[in-house]
Amino acid sequence: MSHTIELRKVSKYYAGEDSVSMGFSRIDLDLDIGEFVAITGESGSGKSTLLSDVFYPAVSNKLMRTDYPVGAYDGIDGLEYIDKVINIDQSPIGRTPRSNPVTYVGVFNSIRDLFAELPDSKARGYKAGRFSFNVKGGRCEACGGAGSVKTRMLFLPDIYSDCEVCGGTRYNHETLEVKFKGKNIADVLNMTVDEAGEFFRDIPKIAGKLKLIHDAGLGYIGLGQSALTLSGGEAQRVKLSKELSKKFGGQTLYLLDEPTTGLYYTDVKKLLEIVHRMIDKNGCTVIFIEHNLDVLMSADYIIDLGPEGGDEGGSVVASGTPEEVMKSGKGYTSKFLSEYSGVA
Repeated sequence: MSHTIELRKVSKYYAGEDSVSMGFSRIDLDLDIGEFVAITGESGSGKSTLLSDVFYPAVSNKLMRTDYPVGAYDGIDGLEYIDKVINIDQSPIGRTPRSNPVTYVGVFNSIRDLFAELPDSKARGYKAGRFSFNVKGGRCEACGGAGSVKTRMLFLPDIYSDCEVCGGTRYNHETLEVKFKGKNIADVLNMTVDEAGEFFRDIPKIAGKLKLIHDAGLGYIGLGQSALTLSGGEAQRVKLSKELSKKFGGQTLYLLDEPTTGLYYTDVKKLLEIVHRMIDKNGCTVIFIEHNLDVLMSADYIIDLGPEGGDEGGSVVASGTPEEVMKSGKGYTSKFLSEYSGVA
């Protein structure tokens, strides 16, 4: 027997301290737990408003004891079957140049532990902290381990340039003398995820987490790449990789807003494989706001909002499996899916 979350009679959402009408036709949102659900529709039809301004804060406030502003709705049922909700948005994974993907997902701890176990490190008395660029000892003190120096501009944004002492490596000379397979810690941080995956292929604790980043379509990003250089979609997929590295317990609800933006079709396929693995093996529920037709055809259930955007949006035009939405003949999603699948 499947369990369902039902959000009843959504009519408006809050913008700041004021309640602003979105033209929702007092819609109901029904979601089967343990499925892949896609919310689609015209630009301005209310997708993000429904998910981010009403559904997510409503669920989070009840389950996570948060206090987010939440739009008007009559009630929500079925949350007894959910343990937590996680909104994987496109906000940055860090706000300074020293933030990077490997520290965010936690794999850098394992890399530092590995370097600390090398014979050269033990002979010198180096511990794992020696290979952190965030603490004194092994980092370059001229730049504080940032690898760059900020120059304040009077009427322009601050600019960053490589540290003249360490040349951007972040570490002092003594730390860089310790090497694993001919590479020092700075060399490792300069590798891409795919290069590092091959380099550490015989060390499952490291290679496994790097593979999760690769599987999210991010094999090309640098391990030590500044978080400030990642796009919103890339940051979102790094967050997804971090979630996948955790041990799943209980029923988790994940929300993502257009995670396939900017992805090649091969990477979209990888992302979908992750989603279905999360659902099939871990019993998670995943909700995408999405327009990609491959993603929509892969979904267990589609909720199409419209019929247009703006004042003419805010209604459920069609809902059901991809096949049911196509058969309905209602809305643009039905039309595009039918043409894409060759049904039309």
